Amino acid sequence: MKKVRTRFPPSPTGHLHIGGARTAIFNWLLARHEKGEFVLRFEDTDRVRSRQDFVDSILQSLEWLGIDWDDGPYFQSERYSIYEEYLQKLLDTGHAYYCTCSQETLNAKRKAAMERGEKPKYDGTCRDKGLPKTEGAVVRFRSPLTGITVVNDVIKGMVSFDNRELDDLIIQRSDGSPTYNFAVVVDDITMKINTIIRGDDHLNNTPRQILLYKALGYPVPVFGHVPMVLGSDRKRLSKRHGATSIAAYKEAGYLPQALVNYLVRLGWSHGDQEFFTIEELVEKFSLENIGHSAGIFNPEKLLALNKEHIMASDPQTLAPYLKPFLAQYRIKVTDDAYLCRAISTLQTRSKTLLDMAKGSLFYFVDHITYEEKAARKFLQPDILATLELLLQKLGTLPDFTEESLKNVFTDMMEETGLKLGSIAQPVRVALTGGTVSPGIFEIMEVLGKKRVTSRLKAAIDYIR
Repeated sequence: MKKVRTRFPPSPTGHLHIGGARTAIFNWLLARHEKGEFVLRFEDTDRVRSRQDFVDSILQSLEWLGIDWDDGPYFQSERYSIYEEYLQKLLDTGHAYYCTCSQETLNAKRKAAMERGEKPKYDGTCRDKGLPKTEGAVVRFRSPLTGITVVNDVIKGMVSFDNRELDDLIIQRSDGSPTYNFAVVVDDITMKINTIIRGDDHLNNTPRQILLYKALGYPVPVFGHVPMVLGSDRKRLSKRHGATSIAAYKEAGYLPQALVNYLVRLGWSHGDQEFFTIEELVEKFSLENIGHSAGIFNPEKLLALNKEHIMASDPQTLAPYLKPFLAQYRIKVTDDAYLCRAISTLQTRSKTLLDMAKGSLFYFVDHITYEEKAARKFLQPDILATLELLLQKLGTLPDFTEESLKNVFTDMMEETGLKLGSIAQPVRVALTGGTVSPGIFEIMEVLGKKRVTSRLKAAIDYIR
């Protein structure tokens, strides 16, 4: 059996979005599961809308998602000589011909066909004229007029198309540029692609492409058409459904492994399991388990899954992802071990890395700024003696661990008659500036004795 060789062919006319990313992930997972190869190419023949900044954005998004490629990236705009070679093969074998019908003539014929209740397809005016190449002529593929073309789809099963419905499509425009269906087939032939997984919005293109493969004398690859990703209203996914570009999810603080996990589950299943690591997905992915119904995009489920991945990750894994968000607050981390200890206290409280960055700021600032309401309630003269007593006890503490700190607070409660909250909340405000944070003993251990004592002294001075 041949080694599986898949591809992802984005058009650099925009950023990478949810649907395209899922297609890339499916092809990548199949290649990795089968120990095959994954090819990246850019379909950039739209000279007006294709832009280098979109190429860069797509590459960065794929790299962030962890999708690597074994070959490429290729660019269709650099392959015109190859298309010319295969175009000539079709002309030489009679599978293609030159057409000189003007756009005005074609529009008139389409209109007349629609008025007769017929499909507005090309009527074959130039099909048998044997016209030579002339300026302004296009090249059309000579499609069979009878019979059926069968797509043996590994996801949808057998899908048949009546060849009478497939007109003689243009494969080269009058400016010499190749059209989509022709360029794609030539690319897949020359790049030795044998497995094509793509959205089912491409299914109508597939019979035309199969006919081109056969006319060129090459084997037809395995095709699999994946149901689309839809919004909650079961309409085509768009920004109004909460979906946005992959780059925007990165900026919003999502983990790439969480986004990959969620997108794979939009159309693929493995029993009832929802949470997958990348390694598990590579191990378990198969085309047989791709569903037949559209995936419904749910931003809330994605956010919940992101929280699960944050909770399940090692702090060492999260640290490099968190640093850019801290940098937005002008925080440069110089102690990775300290950062990881801080992360460990915030994982259960963070839905996104942005949440985590905001929640961790008190760990990294030199001077705490108190929230006005919190200071007015908890940093009052009646707590001064308690804070001074705590400072004294901490000064004699041999080790600064959660357990020893709990013992100190237990002693404090016995000596002062105060409940834990009456001591802990003023301390929390002194150490973090606010009333919401991870557990008081957790943060004290992470901050360390020097920072804790310094911040308690600052709070005492503030009260005085």
